[in-house]
This record gives sequence, C-alpha cells and structure tokens, in this order.
Amino acid sequence: MELNATYTSLVAVGDSFTEGMSDALPDGSYRGWADLLAARLAARTPGFRYANLAVRGKLIGQIVAEQVDVAAAMQADVVTLVGGLNDTLRPKVDMGRVCGLLEEAAGKLAPSCKQLVLMRSPGRNGPVMERFRPRMEELFAFIDGLAARHDAQVVDLYGTPVLGDPRLWHVDRLHLTAEGHRRVAEAVWQALGLAAEEDWRTPLAPGVLPGWAARRGSDLRFAREHLVPWIGRRVTGRSSGDGRPAKRPELLPYDAPLP
Repeated sequence: MELNATYTSLVAVGDSFTEGMSDALPDGSYRGWADLLAARLAARTPGFRYANLAVRGKLIGQIVAEQVDVAAAMQADVVTLVGGLNDTLRPKVDMGRVCGLLEEAAGKLAPSCKQLVLMRSPGRNGPVMERFRPRMEELFAFIDGLAARHDAQVVDLYGTPVLGDPRLWHVDRLHLTAEGHRRVAEAVWQALGLAAEEDWRTPLAPGVLPGWAARRGSDLRFAREHLVPWIGRRVTGRSSGDGRPAKRPELLPYDAPLP
C-alpha cells in the first residue's frame, strides 16, 4: 500500500452498512462511513468522484447481480465491497454459495480498480451476535483468503473491541450510530495508506450500566419496533430495500462538506 496515496474516485458496493444506516441526517436521509470517507478524499483531491451503489437489505447474490458489473464498469481508483453478512443472519444459508459469490465479485472488481477494499464487518456484543458468530467467522476467514488472492486490503472491524460496544449501535441493534460510522471511515482512510487523524480503536469512556428495568424496557421496545418487523420480512420474503434505488448511482464529482 502506497503511503499518502492520491485517489481520484471511489465506488462503494454493498448493503445497509455501506448505505449509511443509521447515521441519520436532519432530512431523514443517511450519511454513513462511505460518504464521510468520500468527503475527506474529495477535500484533498480536486474533481474527486464518488458513487455509492449500496441498498439496504441486499443479499450477496443481489449485490453481485445488481451492483458489481456496474461498479466494475466505472473503473474507479478505489472500490469497497462489503456483503454477505445479511446472508449469515438468515435461518438457512448456504455458506459455500455465499463465498462463491464473493469470489465472483472480487474477481470482477479487483481488475477494474487500483485498490479493492474488503471488510470484516463489526457486530454488536450480545446474544444475537453469539448465535451467528460461527457463520460470521467462517465468512471473515474466507474474506481474508479472498483478499490475499486479489491483492485487496481488509479492514478488520470485527476484531476491534470498541465496535462491539452497544453504545456505538442504533436502537435497532443492526446498524452503527454516527460515531460508529465515523470510526469506520477513519479505519478505511488509514487502510488506504493515508495519515491517521486519530486512533479509531480507542475504547469509549466507561459509562454507567442502565438498571434492570431500563434494560428490559429497551429489550421490549427493540422487539416491538425492530425485531418483529424484521422477522416479518424474512417470513414473507420481503426486504427493506425492495424497490429502493442505489444511494448514489453515478460516478460524479463529490463536494459534500466535511462534518
């Protein structure tokens, strides 16, 4: 990896994590780590271009079918590919198929760009994480090998304790807060060989653990407002991203202000 390299374009491929949920802006849209990264790259490179093809809820098969060829055709300097985690959360999943589709995606994207970036995605500490941990770790072990075969950078968010801290997760327990996304942007920035502005791995200051009643109330609200609708979509075969267009479908100049 070239230190202090110059990049003129970025294409982000993936699902809700890359779309930016749940780093909400005042108008109800989402920002997220990819937008934050693009803004920082644009600030140092005039004419910098950015596309974000991510759509919430997408499985790796949908990402490959709908985003990968489009991204490869853009011939960007940097392409980020994050996918497969939604698949691991399904009751039944063919991990061999998931890994094969990731291999297909990397095989198309790596030759199309100067630097392919993969990730070992973060997960919120808790019982849900423990249930799906074996699948996630199988996926991440494959991603490590995938990166070696395609000369990609891997950003290890999963192995960083602070990103498991529940305080960096939205109340839906599936998506990072604004602070979580900011740390991810810094992690990718550093993985691209750019000078660190902070240590994104720094733990949060110790906090006071909510009491039993507050925790149970939070659990009930989570189940009612997020878990039950999520299960309903799984049962009916629907997705939160059905009919939703890509966040930023064209590779165009990006002049968003830095936060």
